[in-house]
Amino acid sequence: MLTIPPGLDRQRSLGPEWAAWLDRLPGLVGDVVDGWELQLDGPLWHGFCSLVAPVHTPAGAEAVLKIGLPDDESEHEHLALQRWRGRGVVRLLRADPARRALLLERLDRVDLSDPARQRGETRPSIGDQEACEIVAGLYPRLHVPPMPQLREQASYVRRWAAAVERDADAVPVPRRLVEQALALAGDLCAEPPTAVIHGDLHYENVLLGERGGEPTWLAIDPKPANGDPHYEIEPMLRNRFEEYGDVGSVRDGIRRRFHILVDAAGLDEERARDWVVVRSILDAHWAFADAVRADRAMSVAERDHVTRCITVAKAVQG
Repeated sequence: MLTIPPGLDRQRSLGPEWAAWLDRLPGLVGDVVDGWELQLDGPLWHGFCSLVAPVHTPAGAEAVLKIGLPDDESEHEHLALQRWRGRGVVRLLRADPARRALLLERLDRVDLSDPARQRGETRPSIGDQEACEIVAGLYPRLHVPPMPQLREQASYVRRWAAAVERDADAVPVPRRLVEQALALAGDLCAEPPTAVIHGDLHYENVLLGERGGEPTWLAIDPKPANGDPHYEIEPMLRNRFEEYGDVGSVRDGIRRRFHILVDAAGLDEERARDWVVVRSILDAHWAFADAVRADRAMSVAERDHVTRCITVAKAVQG
C-alpha cells in the first residue's frame, strides 16, 4: 500500500474534503499506475495539494505522475498544458481530468529557490536578479490569448475578496490595507481578461529541464485561468524572503525585485503594484482562514506568513 508523505498527509487539518481525498489517494494512484501500465521509480514527493510519483512509461521513458486535489483551480490544468505545448512549461504526456491525474515529462528537481544549496554543491547559486529575469522571461510564453474553456481569474478573486470582507474585523491585517485591497480588487476584476495566466508562478514552480538539447528553466504546477498578466508578480515577492536582508532593508529588497520583474516583463508598474496589494491581503487571509477551519490558533509559521504578506503590500507602495 502506497504511503502518503507526511507533509501532504498533514493537510487533513484543512477540512473533510482534504481528508476524504487523502484517504482515496493511495488507491487512486494504484489504479492509474495499473491502468496506464506505469512503473513506480523512486520516492514520492508532493506540493501543497498534489502527490507526484516518478514513473517509467510502458516504453521505458522517464516521467512523473501527478495527482492533484480535485478543486476548481486544478480542473483545467491539462487544457492549459495542452495549449502551451511545452513552451516554457513542462510537457503533458497524458491526462485523466476526472481523477486529476497527469502524466508529465520528468524534469530535474532543481528549482530557482536555491539550486546549489539544494544539491549540496559549492558552486554559486542563481542570484535573485537572474532568477527574476528567468521567470519574467516565461511570462510571454505562457500568456497566450484567453481560452474559452478556462474560468476567469476575476471569479476567484471576487470570491476570495468576499471572504476577506466577511472576516475584516478578525483577520490580523491593518484595516486600512484590507479596505484598500478590497477596493482595488473590485476595480481590477471589472476589466476583461487579456491572457491565460499561470496563477502561481514563483521560484519553486520553475524546474530545470531541456529543450533542443539545451538546459532550460520550465514552469510547473499552473493554476490556469483567463486573467491579467500583472496578477503573476506577487508570489515572486514572498519567496526567498530571507534574502532581502542581504541587499539592505527588506523594503528595498522587495521594491528592487518588484522592479526587476516589471521591467524585464514589460508590465505596467501601477497595475502590477495594485495586484500585489490585492494578492498579498488575500494570501494573508488564507493563512488566517486555514487556522479557523482547523479550529485552532494560528501557528508561528502562519503568523510569519501574514507578516510577510503585509510587508510586501506596504513595500511596493513606497
